[in-house]
Amino acid sequence: MADSLSLSGTIQAVLDANPAITSLEEEVNAATSRVTQSRGGFLPQVTGTATYTRIDPVVKLQLTPDAPVFQLAPNNNYDAHITLQYGLLDFGKKEATTNLAESRRLTATDNIVVTRRDLAYSAVQAYYNILFVRESIKVQDEQIASLLQHQREMEKRVQGGVSTKFDVTTTQVRITQAQNTKIDLENQLRNQQVQLARLLHKPEYLNVPVRGALTYQPQPVDLNSALAQAIDKRPEVKLARDAENTANLNLKVIERANTPTLGIGAQLGGKNGYLPNLDKIRPNSVGVVQLSVPIYDGNKNKNQRVEALANIRGTQARTQDTQEQIRSDVRQAANNIQSSTSRYDNSLVQIAQATDALTRAKARYRYDVGTNLDVLDAETSLAQARLARLQAIYNYTLGQYQLKRAVGEQIW
Repeated sequence: MADSLSLSGTIQAVLDANPAITSLEEEVNAATSRVTQSRGGFLPQVTGTATYTRIDPVVKLQLTPDAPVFQLAPNNNYDAHITLQYGLLDFGKKEATTNLAESRRLTATDNIVVTRRDLAYSAVQAYYNILFVRESIKVQDEQIASLLQHQREMEKRVQGGVSTKFDVTTTQVRITQAQNTKIDLENQLRNQQVQLARLLHKPEYLNVPVRGALTYQPQPVDLNSALAQAIDKRPEVKLARDAENTANLNLKVIERANTPTLGIGAQLGGKNGYLPNLDKIRPNSVGVVQLSVPIYDGNKNKNQRVEALANIRGTQARTQDTQEQIRSDVRQAANNIQSSTSRYDNSLVQIAQATDALTRAKARYRYDVGTNLDVLDAETSLAQARLARLQAIYNYTLGQYQLKRAVGEQIW
């Protein structure tokens, strides 16, 4: 079909359709924004303020009974000014906060890689599941066609008085069994198509258009090289190290929380309330240098350090556990490939043996020195051998992708 999906097309379509990636991308955007926000601490802060205050009563003085009333402050107070604040020295507080935000942004980015990897391998599995079941149905069709041909021969032999009706009935039973197996496989195919449609987020697909062939393409496996590559490239290791780095940066933020802060500020604007004309707006300015030194916080910072150190030890243990799990994944994938290779080789021998056995059984039956049951058993054995070959190819192919996943190879 013109719109059918190859393996690469299936992977890309699944990645393009999945909203989980969009959600994670928005998390990265939010984390990037937090990094930008933290960097704003290195810049001056400018604020504009305008206030009006009504005061009643105000202090009024009259020095002598005949003297005019002297007012110390206006009833209506106006104040408009611009304030500039800048931190000169904070002993690394802002830098530590920015580094922590950047580490969390990297973690969000690495989470996208893991999600895309998992979706890609889910697409691979669904794709090859469909190919495997399709090929299995073809094997069943071949068995059914061979049995039907055998049934026609039985019927001719019955008409000629050479065989009995029992042989025809026995053959029909085997045909029915083969058809039942085909029905099960067709149901599996529909379910696999539903699964792939779910990954593609196209539930209206009744028959997902997939093209390709299930072929045996053996490749050598260098276990030592694969183990080294896995530790270097697996995104889980990167995530574990991200968590470790974030925990260390969080400790640095906590360590700098109780350090002094030196800042300067300036204010320029206009306000009323100056003698002798209280209502006249006059320009005014203020300059300030401020040193803040934390003295006692109820041991809050000390306890935060204890917690941060515990988190660091926890992330270090998780990194070690992740590395051990990855080594196990690589070895298991390599073992599966080796096992599938042996099974494939055995299946070829089985097919050759079953084909020879079927030829001999038919010949023996034709010359009345064998039984119909021998032919039917040989037919079943040949079909099972062919299915075993398909299963070995399928397992080997998925084993290759299992190894690629285990070593952190990108397939999308």
